[in-house]
Amino acid sequence: MSVAYVIVTVVTIAVNLYAAVADFAGARFVLANSAELGLPRSWILPLGLLKLAGAAGLSAGLLGIHVLGVAAAIGLVLFFTGAVVVHVGKRVYHNIGYPGAYLALAGATLVLTPY
Repeated sequence: MSVAYVIVTVVTIAVNLYAAVADFAGARFVLANSAELGLPRSWILPLGLLKLAGAAGLSAGLLGIHVLGVAAAIGLVLFFTGAVVVHVGKRVYHNIGYPGAYLALAGATLVLTPY
């Protein structure tokens, strides 16, 4: 297990935990972003649960359950690819850096994951 993998994965876990907690707390920026993208408010909890599941799976990967780490990284790449696509489709570019950065972290974690 490389140092780069551990660092990138820990950062990816942290940002996804932060995003999940913000979703669960109904943070103002989450509600505003969801409204701007036209997402129903009822989607916020399930989207937060997906972020939390991704963070949990990456944690399992760090603990040696590599198949869960790989599955979580793939899931997060797909999740944030979808987020970027929604931003582009709705022409909401002012904050596309956030899902883009999360996508980059998830992708880097996937690339660095030991198989």
